[in-house]
Amino acid sequence: MAFLLSIEPKLVGVPRYDILLFTHYSRFYTKIVMQDLQQVFARVQLAKKQKKDLETSFKDALKNSLEYQELDEKMKTQRERKKQIETTIKDQFSGELTKIDDLKIDIASDMEMISDMAMSQLVKGETVEVTDEYGTKYEPVFKVNFKKA
Repeated sequence: MAFLLSIEPKLVGVPRYDILLFTHYSRFYTKIVMQDLQQVFARVQLAKKQKKDLETSFKDALKNSLEYQELDEKMKTQRERKKQIETTIKDQFSGELTKIDDLKIDIASDMEMISDMAMSQLVKGETVEVTDEYGTKYEPVFKVNFKKA
């Protein structure tokens, strides 16, 4: 028995890919037919441009709303008052806030170490898994990003 699931494109004229699922003796085999990397990258760039254009038109509509402008001014004065109150309370809790900043640095450092250790274990072919105090198991998730060359 074979199933065909087609993921429809959101951008007109830009093809997506089809996922073919085959079942055989309770095993699932997935075959993904994909375009080349450059085509997918171009589709993402086009979608980002369309998103930016739509967001710009939405912001323009908000700027033209008198009611929105009035409410925005009220919110600015309320934010300023909130900021004053926060500053007063921060002065009273300066020791605790310093400790929070130190803990943030420690956590970031330890997370980087965990990432490096997990990558080393994965490269060695070892199983990578950690467990919290409640017995919940965690597996690493790796992500690939692209930056301008």
